[in-house]
Amino acid sequence: MDSTLHWNDTDVEVHKVVVGPYDNNVFVIRCRHTGEAVMLDAANEHEMLLDLCRTLGVRTVLETHGHWDHIQAVPAVRDAGFEVGVTAADAEMLPSYDYILEDDQMITVGKAKLHTIITPGHTPGSICFKLVDKPLLFTGDTLFPGGPGATKWEYSSFDTIIESIDRRLFPYAPDTIVLPGHGDDTTIGAERPSLQTWVDRGW
Repeated sequence: MDSTLHWNDTDVEVHKVVVGPYDNNVFVIRCRHTGEAVMLDAANEHEMLLDLCRTLGVRTVLETHGHWDHIQAVPAVRDAGFEVGVTAADAEMLPSYDYILEDDQMITVGKAKLHTIITPGHTPGSICFKLVDKPLLFTGDTLFPGGPGATKWEYSSFDTIIESIDRRLFPYAPDTIVLPGHGDDTTIGAERPSLQTWVDRGW
């Protein structure tokens, strides 16, 4: 699956595919020592994602939030035997799921670890994942190049997403790579100086 390889070092591979009408990023984080992997967001194009799961050794799927464009393949991956995790606050947005993701827990992926960071604002239960001891932060629709995710829904909150980004994501090192749910990568260092600009503009 070299064509999907997005980032790697001696310990970890990150694979990326872009699926569906909204160009959703789907990431697979794989331990190179054990071959175990997890998928972030079963968004769409379930046949491609199932092929990716089987090829790369995916054990489970973690949903960054419950918006429909990020969950279209959830029934298919569950039917194929892969468990799906989501936060309690977003669980009712999914057609089905298997377990609840909580804040500040460690998810083991072979010898690698993902640290969970609940970042409400875009949705009440949006969650990000930091790869421990690696410069990678998977932000779903919480943080993008150029600003926060949209907060136009009645259950969203601009003030809350700004607080989530400022308190929970921006403390990471400037060279931390941000891998969002849509679009290109950025870094904490590239985005942090713009926080007040985002606050002033209101989106």
